[in-house]
Amino acid sequence: MKKLFTTLSNIWKIQELKERILFTLLILLVYRFVSHVVLPGVDPTALGNNEKSGILGLLDMFAGGSFSRVSILALGVMPYISASIVVQLLGIAVPSFQKMQKEGESGRKKMNQITRYLTVAITIVQSVGYVKTQVPAEAILLPNTLFLVLSTFVLTAGTLFVMWLGEKITDKGIGNGTSLIIMVGIIARLPVAISQEFSARVGSASEGGGPVALVLEIVALFAVVMFTILIVQGVRKVPVQYAKKIVGNRQFGGVRQYIPLKVNAAGVMPIIFAQALMFIPGALMQFVPSLQGSWLIQFSNTTSLAYSLTFAFLIIAFTFFYTAITVNPTQMSDDMKKNGGFIPGIKPGFATSTFIDDVISKITFPGAVFLAIIAILPSIAVKFGIKQEFAHFFGGTSLLILVGVVLDTLQQIESYLLMRHYDGLMKTGRVTGRTGVPAASSNAAL
Repeated sequence: MKKLFTTLSNIWKIQELKERILFTLLILLVYRFVSHVVLPGVDPTALGNNEKSGILGLLDMFAGGSFSRVSILALGVMPYISASIVVQLLGIAVPSFQKMQKEGESGRKKMNQITRYLTVAITIVQSVGYVKTQVPAEAILLPNTLFLVLSTFVLTAGTLFVMWLGEKITDKGIGNGTSLIIMVGIIARLPVAISQEFSARVGSASEGGGPVALVLEIVALFAVVMFTILIVQGVRKVPVQYAKKIVGNRQFGGVRQYIPLKVNAAGVMPIIFAQALMFIPGALMQFVPSLQGSWLIQFSNTTSLAYSLTFAFLIIAFTFFYTAITVNPTQMSDDMKKNGGFIPGIKPGFATSTFIDDVISKITFPGAVFLAIIAILPSIAVKFGIKQEFAHFFGGTSLLILVGVVLDTLQQIESYLLMRHYDGLMKTGRVTGRTGVPAASSNAAL
């Protein structure tokens, strides 16, 4: 405990770090305040219980409840994330985008500009769909056409405002702004989830179990979080030796570094892609009433065995697919060769590329299986009697985002402390990047 207070004191002594943390907290406070502002022309008292389920419930969680509150920030940063994913995939498939990626800072600015324009287009389309399908008719106080046009402008402006807040945090705050905004939205639902679970166990609306069951659930949640951290942090270090160069009286190179190949290089993307496909059966039954009661109903129930097995299979498949298109062993091998590096015992060039590809294939399978287990844990938690709201935190996209964002922010704070010769946040821990210097060529590839 003393070490913790000493570390917090050291953080406060670094003026730049203190200002960045305070700025980040201020921006997040502004975001949470604005997220409670309801759309113009909507009667908040007429919304009633507007809670969402399925993919809409997931979007509502990412938006911190703004989606169900019909807030001006109802769409949050999701259109921006969708645009970023599209541009990223275009950078893999379209030669002109690949060229922009290799142009350095100027190419990055062009890609960011394209992402912003695409965000506006996606937001406009989603705004129209949101107003027509998610806003209760009895809550609208304006004529339908006027309300549609006005709300489209306001929702688009709201998404751009959130995107601007995220960029400000990234530039002048600590951590990745967009990720922090999503994390705050998820955490905002945690007190409500804990309150519901407490009431279900030991409150007035108790369903049995008592305090012992609640304690066991908290312990299980802690174990799941630790397991998720292991998956996010897990890497396979491939050693890289650099040739010695003598320039004058000085020696360059000759050091051994490593390529940190992540066990879960795909991150949360396989779960997002798989979830998008798993909501197709429910959408089909909604638009084609005759399909209701058919075998498709098994895939609309998130707690059914058929749903869980199919979901897990899709996640494993998408993990291999996304890893294959984002991690390029040939490019890593070429970069290593240009910089005079080689893997001990492996010939440069094609042999190195084959070796790296084989290592990636071997570590991707267990990573994909573990990712699938994390994704279906909320469904398993519901089977054990845990409330749906609290079960969301036992795995899936929300838990992976929470763990990833927290670790990334801790790494940045750690780097500030070490630069000022203070002990880091986790002196005896294993925060990725604290010890050792990874090969430069791997940073671009990962």
